[in-house]
Amino acid sequence: MLPTHQSISRWSRLRRACVRLVGVALLALASIPAHADSVELNAAEVRVEDDQVLLNVDFALSINSTLEEALQRGIPLYFLLEVEVQRPRWYWFDEKVLTHTTQYRVSYLPLTRQYRVASGLLSQTVESVSEVERLIGRVTARAIANASELEKGARYDVVVRLRLDQNQLPKPFQINALASREWHLASESRRIPFTP
Repeated sequence: MLPTHQSISRWSRLRRACVRLVGVALLALASIPAHADSVELNAAEVRVEDDQVLLNVDFALSINSTLEEALQRGIPLYFLLEVEVQRPRWYWFDEKVLTHTTQYRVSYLPLTRQYRVASGLLSQTVESVSEVERLIGRVTARAIANASELEKGARYDVVVRLRLDQNQLPKPFQINALASREWHLASESRRIPFTP
């Protein structure tokens, strides 16, 4: 039995409606910000001073209300500043010369109503979340390598990234972080070229 003109036109209308529906869905997804809680990089600089490669970075870190509430309920947050020195190669992947990661542990002290930011053996107590954001987001004169380890006159890239370490969250919150964008706080990897 051959299809009739009516059944062909019905299928073509259904196909057009499906195409419109998919188009509307794609437009709706495109209007949602891809990085709702992204960390912007305001400024970055790499310089060599006294045989040390020093990094200056200024991130616009903004801790959202969900993360602030988690802090006030006693859940510490861990942030990672990831720095990688790479040497570009035209014939293969970039050579990783060295990597350096700094971990910040942020916790809330309910008795004093203060926040503590700890990194390694050093810790500092601040009064507000905005001070925590400034303390973690601003890196000044951080030594990332010895200049003697790098070849003079060669081009290198320093790749910098700041992110919330979701693996350090308690297990129920790790599951919650998979489903919610509010637990995704990260910057894009930014390359800073320099030549020692």
